This record gives sequence, C-alpha cells and structure tokens, in this order.
Amino acid sequence: MSGEAPFLTRTGGCHCGAVRFEVDLAHGAEAHNCNCSICAMTGFVHLIVPETRFRLLTDEAALTTYTFNTGVARHLFCTTCGIKSFYRPRSNPDGWSVNARCLDTTEGLDLRFEDFDGQTWEAHAHGLAHLSQDQ
Repeated sequence: MSGEAPFLTRTGGCHCGAVRFEVDLAHGAEAHNCNCSICAMTGFVHLIVPETRFRLLTDEAALTTYTFNTGVARHLFCTTCGIKSFYRPRSNPDGWSVNARCLDTTEGLDLRFEDFDGQTWEAHAHGLAHLSQDQ
C-alpha cells in the first residue's frame, strides 16, 4: 500500500440524519461482532478507534445516553430515531466504537470481521485494548 494514506475518512450517522460523525479508519480495520446482550439485540458491529480519529459533526443535544451494569460504557442514541451509531465502550473508554452498519459507505475498506465473546466480557476485553491506541 505504498503511497496510500494510512487512514480513510468515512462519514456516517443515524437513520434520520440528526446525528452525523466522521471517522478515520485503517484500510484493514478490525470489525467485531459481539454477542453481549445489547450488541446482540441491536446488531452493532464495532469499529473501535482512538479519540483522535473520531469527530462528532452534529450537536450533542441530538443524543441521549444510556448506561447499565458498571456505568462505564456510554451508549449514545439519537433522540429522534433511536439509532446508536457510535458509543464510548467500556473496553476502550479512551476511544469510540462506531457501528460499521451506520457508515455511509465501506468502499475502499478491507474490513476484517471477527467474533467477540461479550457474554464473558471480563475474560476477553483485554484483547480490544490496542484498538483505541494511536498507531
């Protein structure tokens, strides 16, 4: 990939368009399918990035926050349509997890889909820590 930029910028958002974001993703980004209770119910496919590679393009007032269990993860939903297009994950509180399904396009990305056992989160979360580190 010589000559290519290290990241591709993609936009995305919720169903109604009230929430919009921009994210810089590696060409071969890791996308995780999680089987925890909330991800399994919502079909969230994680693309975890460092804080510096995520930008909210709309007003935070368009979001509402839901927390449960330890209260560390901040699940952010559009106040109009209810879609969670990104959130602050418990596994990576220094980064963001973007829902791959909420990107406007994945063209040019070579997403590597991996399963993540969120039902036994404590035993596996350490395997995600590197994803929110700038590389």
